[in-house]
Amino acid sequence: MGDVTPTSPAAPPVEPGGLPSDPDSRYPLGGMPRFGPMLAIIWVVFLVEPFQASFDAPTALLRAVGVVGVLGVATIFALTFLRYRRRPALRPRAAVLLLVVQVVCVALSCLAAQQHGLVGLVFVCVTAIYLVPGRVALVIVGASVVVMVVLPRVLPGWQTEDGNVVGALLASAAVYGFTQVIERNRRLREAQQQVADLAVARERERIARDMHDVLGHSLTVISVKAELAAKLLASAGPEGAASSPTARAAAEVADIQDLARGALADVRGTVAGARRVTLAGELAATRSALDAAGVAAELPGAVDAVPADRRELFAWVLREGTTNVVRHARASRVVVTLTPGSLVVEDDGRGVPGPREEGGGRGLIGLAARARQAGAVLETGPSALGGFRIAVTARDDASPAGARIDP
Repeated sequence: MGDVTPTSPAAPPVEPGGLPSDPDSRYPLGGMPRFGPMLAIIWVVFLVEPFQASFDAPTALLRAVGVVGVLGVATIFALTFLRYRRRPALRPRAAVLLLVVQVVCVALSCLAAQQHGLVGLVFVCVTAIYLVPGRVALVIVGASVVVMVVLPRVLPGWQTEDGNVVGALLASAAVYGFTQVIERNRRLREAQQQVADLAVARERERIARDMHDVLGHSLTVISVKAELAAKLLASAGPEGAASSPTARAAAEVADIQDLARGALADVRGTVAGARRVTLAGELAATRSALDAAGVAAELPGAVDAVPADRRELFAWVLREGTTNVVRHARASRVVVTLTPGSLVVEDDGRGVPGPREEGGGRGLIGLAARARQAGAVLETGPSALGGFRIAVTARDDASPAGARIDP
């Protein structure tokens, strides 16, 4: 199941009715993508007050600045809300940049709308909960609440609007619960997919084992008996009578023997192919092994973006990296990064394994040879987490950084 290449990685399977067969796979609110814009528009309604207040500014410049600020707050919030399902792909710098721009927009709206512009801080709190980790978001919410309480009391001409504080706290709590539900649903889908992948892999192994044990044994017996029959016919037939019935029977038995040997080779090849490692299966096995070892793991949730011809190689590298972590690294955290052209396994353990340790030399050399045959490069070295890093990269995407291992 993990080796099936999707016809269109960017789109889910579509049923005859025109809706995705797995609606929750792309839209956290359900299968209807319009729900996101609808909810975002409902929240933006609360910016009507600072928008209208901006037109009461004394100068045209301030009015324009206030309108731009309010529209900026609304735009960033809507974009964040609609793209939340892609949050794992959003870089921290991009999240910080969005929040900074949104805070600047709130400041611009306050220049024209005064205390009414502080409503934008409610949207800043919600955006922070969407984009940054929980503790950082909590700090941003706290800072926003302090600003909403203090500024109206220290700036002349501003009036206190403590309702914004209550709105910020309630909205933050509601959105935090919303994001937690989405995250748990996502993890549940990943777990279900991993269970399905493991079930398929085990069934394939069972079929391969039964095929080898039953059909392989029968073909072996047929081949041996055909060989024995050929020898008996050859010893019973007269010399030089190539066209005699006995000679013809011997030739036919020889053909049977060749066919049995060929079928036996085909069965063994099929069994070997059915027992090959899969990237999806190795991800599931890695999660199980690291959980059992008490190691915190950050693993990719899907392998659809990886081309089919690279998945087996990536699976072997992931297996080797997991083995090193569990047996030698003494790590407490592992991060696996997967892209269409590379797989990187990093830990915060004790560093590069010694050559005498199992997997410290022979395993990496074997992986390097496998990567070389697949047109990729294997690199090892210190990890940014403080431990060991093993990475495999397609040659088109390979960089000169890292220590390459050549067999």
